[in-house]
Amino acid sequence: MKPVYGKQLPNRTSASASTGALILVTIGSILLAPSNLRAGDWDFSASISGELRVFPNAPAFAEQDDATLSPSFAVEPEVVYEWNEGDDRLTFVPFARWDAHDDNRSHVDLRELNWLHVGEDWDSVVGVEKVFWGVTESRHLVDIINQDDAVEDVDGEDKLGQPMLNVNLFRDWGTLSGFVLPGFRERPFHSNDARLRGAIPVDEDAASYESGAEEYHVDFAARWAQTFDILDVGIAHFHGTSREPRMLMRTDSDGRMVMVPHYDQIDQTSLDAQLTQDAWLLKLEAITRSGQGDRFFATVAGFEYTLFGLFESNADLGLLAEYLYDGRDEDDAPAVITDDDIFLGARATLNDEDDTTFLIGAIVDRKDQATSVSIEAERRIGEFWKVELEGRLFINTNEDDPILHGIRDDDVLTLRVTRYF
Repeated sequence: MKPVYGKQLPNRTSASASTGALILVTIGSILLAPSNLRAGDWDFSASISGELRVFPNAPAFAEQDDATLSPSFAVEPEVVYEWNEGDDRLTFVPFARWDAHDDNRSHVDLRELNWLHVGEDWDSVVGVEKVFWGVTESRHLVDIINQDDAVEDVDGEDKLGQPMLNVNLFRDWGTLSGFVLPGFRERPFHSNDARLRGAIPVDEDAASYESGAEEYHVDFAARWAQTFDILDVGIAHFHGTSREPRMLMRTDSDGRMVMVPHYDQIDQTSLDAQLTQDAWLLKLEAITRSGQGDRFFATVAGFEYTLFGLFESNADLGLLAEYLYDGRDEDDAPAVITDDDIFLGARATLNDEDDTTFLIGAIVDRKDQATSVSIEAERRIGEFWKVELEGRLFINTNEDDPILHGIRDDDVLTLRVTRYF
């Protein structure tokens, strides 16, 4: 399988060598420790998924594979070892996928490999971990620690593991989190002959960096979070290599036009807030960023209103609406499709014993009405199985929007069946 890293695997591995060495030392010290320390608890779980993607339309570009049905399989085991009465924990979560038609989607990643230590009013994490920030539905502006695993899905929900040292302090005035992030992870892209690749192929092996340290640059982040009665607030700052690459137009050795990722050094300050009042959730994410042209501001703001016990049943229906704004200059910053858009959606939760849920949403551009539709449904089957159905539709795309228009014929319906162990 081809690794998700953009260049050769040895380069990516050595970028996080210090973190890996610390993890190995930690594991070794446990194995060599006295028996009373090693007398901890082991826990093993795993999931195996079979996935079938259906592309109803012929591809827009001749180089793309024209298969209508595209199967894949994924496995994600999890090994957890706890000792010291649960105050210390090692977690190991690898991930692997094989895809029939996208070589880059056939990949292996280390989602987690870390040591958690819990103190009296603090904790620390050393190793590879995933961290999520954010409250909004349509776009996670403030979520910047981990790189997108962009070959998994187009929604930005799947993330690569990030090497880190994380320390969290828990105080009456809030939770203060600090992050040291050694070893940058490049964003993976679909193969040049795959669906959802876009109009112009990406030469990820030619990726460039603003920092002379390239993928070895050490990034830093800090976040303060607090709850005030019905209001949850988080304020964060990130300094380091942008997880969003700028795509530079270049000509490759064969004379073809390709896009080359370029990773800038940025400073980003963010605010996320959620106010809960009865059936209302009011949500806000906002950032200001420098380092990619002029400093710019971006925000997602909206609400979710829940109708409980719909039609005197156990089902709840959540109505969602958000406004998305992004003021970046796309000549100097990574292109986005959500610069002046409206998101409308609905979430149905049946509250049955099989945890059945449905979610449908659409992001509509206010200027040209280009629309991206997302449909998701899931349901457990018995104790160990889950079935999911997802749809991604791209409607009324405009040639002036290179991102959406490049995948205009790549509507996809995905059926996924997962077995948990």
